[in-house]
Amino acid sequence: MAILSALLSVVLGLAVSFLIFFSLNWLVERTNDKWKARLLPYVFLFPVIILVSVFLLYPAIRTFVESFMEQSQRRGEGATFVGLDNYIDLFTSSSFIGILLNNLLWVLVVPAGAVLIGLLVAVLTDKLGKKRETTFKAMIFLPMAISGVAAAVTWRFIYFYAPPGNPQIYLLNAIWTSVTGQDPVPWLTLDAGRLNSFLIMFIAIWLQVGFAMVLLSAAIKGVPEETIEAGRLDGAGERKLFFSVIVPQIRGTILAVFVTITIFVMKIFDIIYAMTGGQYNTSVLAVDFYNQLFSFQNPGKAAAVVVVLMIAVVPLIVYQVRSYKSQEELR
Repeated sequence: MAILSALLSVVLGLAVSFLIFFSLNWLVERTNDKWKARLLPYVFLFPVIILVSVFLLYPAIRTFVESFMEQSQRRGEGATFVGLDNYIDLFTSSSFIGILLNNLLWVLVVPAGAVLIGLLVAVLTDKLGKKRETTFKAMIFLPMAISGVAAAVTWRFIYFYAPPGNPQIYLLNAIWTSVTGQDPVPWLTLDAGRLNSFLIMFIAIWLQVGFAMVLLSAAIKGVPEETIEAGRLDGAGERKLFFSVIVPQIRGTILAVFVTITIFVMKIFDIIYAMTGGQYNTSVLAVDFYNQLFSFQNPGKAAAVVVVLMIAVVPLIVYQVRSYKSQEELR
């Protein structure tokens, strides 16, 4: 039933968009040539503007307004204006500060790890034969085909814990108990040094390495062969050739991949929720939003969390768009 509703929504949305387009196009075609040339671009833009306004701009404004309101869904109370109280409550809460630190840790670790490993794989596979390169890249890219929840379910069989005396069917504890002879360890509850967060971050890196590898490999192949040959003639070794000739020419792609993965990480929810539910100091902003809205039934504070998330993400999106435009102008 849910799939049918989703398909029906898509079909209706497309039908409305086409109806708006053809109606406007019909009206423009009946104007004189001077006005037709001026109005025709807006015929194509108008359906997009309507959809963006309804499904993006209005919810964003509504969320911003609700972040200054307080409403308890559990008690059935109406919304009351509380000013900055929701933000003050968040930023004076030690648990929310810990959530922000977790988000910062994710931003520092996952994009850097995915880009570095993706770049390494791209360079190494570029030196393989065509057939082996294709096979190896397909294997690395394969995790991109699954969702975050599916990845979390897969990695449960590596990280999860069976109590002592039970068969250790989970890989990491099976190795740990067989090598050390000690009791199994509940890895995902170990928040000392954020170990459990790092273990979950590795799943996100595993998912994103394929994306980074494909784009960086394409960028490396796009480096002019003449510049590489010139470097070799100057006596540059492979390492110097890579860092002094290739990397400067693919810096734009590296930054674009890094920013894209950073935006993905800022909104991360599914992997963490499926692995720990945000417990054991693994929560991030998106998980806290879910808990505030559905567990605590506090839409005002949930909206404040979303506003904080938007403030963090929007500058990255603006930077990415500007970077893309500047690269297009150079082509």
